[in-house]
Amino acid sequence: MHMIYPLILCGGMGSRLWPMSRIDQPKQFQPVSGRGSMTYFQTTVQRHRGPQFHDPIVVTNQGHTDLVHQQLGEIQCGGQIIGEPVGRNTGPAVLAAALNVLQSDPAALLLVLPADHIILGDLNTTILSMADAAADGLIVTFGIKPAYAETGYGYIIDGGDMGFHRGLHHVSSFVEKPEAQVAQGLIDGGKSYWASGISLFSAAMIAAEFKRLEPDTYAAVLASVLGATRGAHGITLDLASFRKARNEPTERSVFEHSKAVCLAPITVQWDDIGAWAAVYDVSAKSDTGNVTSGDVMAMDTTNSLIRSDGRLVVVVGLDDVIVVDTKDALLVTNKAHAQKVKQVVEALKSKNRPEVVSHAYATKPWGGVEDLISQTGYKLEMLTVRPGSTAQINGHGVGASFLSVVAGEGSYLEDHAQPSQSIGMGAMLAIDKDTQVSLTNTQAVDLQALLLSTGQLGKSRDVVHHD
Repeated sequence: MHMIYPLILCGGMGSRLWPMSRIDQPKQFQPVSGRGSMTYFQTTVQRHRGPQFHDPIVVTNQGHTDLVHQQLGEIQCGGQIIGEPVGRNTGPAVLAAALNVLQSDPAALLLVLPADHIILGDLNTTILSMADAAADGLIVTFGIKPAYAETGYGYIIDGGDMGFHRGLHHVSSFVEKPEAQVAQGLIDGGKSYWASGISLFSAAMIAAEFKRLEPDTYAAVLASVLGATRGAHGITLDLASFRKARNEPTERSVFEHSKAVCLAPITVQWDDIGAWAAVYDVSAKSDTGNVTSGDVMAMDTTNSLIRSDGRLVVVVGLDDVIVVDTKDALLVTNKAHAQKVKQVVEALKSKNRPEVVSHAYATKPWGGVEDLISQTGYKLEMLTVRPGSTAQINGHGVGASFLSVVAGEGSYLEDHAQPSQSIGMGAMLAIDKDTQVSLTNTQAVDLQALLLSTGQLGKSRDVVHHD
């Protein structure tokens, strides 16, 4: 039996899923069905857990390594985390993971998985049946029978049964995001599959193919792995070396040129969730065709997606609309224009709008911070500190800040002075502008506290993790 390492790629922002997806908190780390549900990344991890799978290897932006560690912990899963100092597409990311795991497991098999896809159905049976082929040196790509002529997907053209590995087919060619007429022709031909972005191969084989086909990228990524720095939750690749790697996907760098590539068709419901219309398509619907989450009322409304992350959202007398309400931004569109959300994000970026960067509620390794009120001269936030974690609060402004515990218990240190002092529900602590306070949750439930900051507040006022 061959054990498989799920290799989960966690790059990109998913701008067409704004306002849920932000630069600092992209879609893969957002809940699939609203607050309280598992994230896209977590559902990907859960899909490939079992006796034939190792804990995952996760490649992500170096700024998201703490978030990956946190979300793995929430589902009681270990894993190896590799931080990218700069984005270089999937090719260098896959190669970095392969070269890293080869240091400890020369026979490793890697199952490449995008972190933000929705898959319904039995995927693992087909994957596990291809482990022997991957161990024999084949690069197995998984194709999905297309349901319609989608122009935003890549296609794999079936080249016929390979014969010596049951279920495997030759690859005739790859077609990347064809025009509508070409896509329809591919479907009418009956020999094309959507490229799922999922593939299986040995780490040694993919490394060897990169070395043969992309020697400069191979050398750059190898140097970045050997020069990687180790942090609290994994490694970060060396920037100077990694940035020299060619910015290309694995398909273009290797798959399109390797004789080892083959196709394994799979029958599942799959979507890469590129826009809100896709979220609607793959979600369970009410009798009126609506998909709702959060505090929502839909009256005389049909075939719509309505999400609320907090306040009540009421939609009356509409059809085929998308409404997504977050703490700091509201999106209203119809499904036909869902792809244009990406243009909205670009326009917001050009205006340096903070709503593109992060949510009003920011998830931190120690808990989270939510902006409640922000006005000239003062700001009110709610801090949530997880059990056993510590948040550092920096006093800023022309006057004091005030911390009031509203749930839970903990302890605090002012400017690292000893000993620590206890603090519980109802207690209030004044924090001078030049003082740092470390707030620790000493209980088994979340500690929540209101933080009121006064005076002329600058960008430097932050609540950060205290190591």
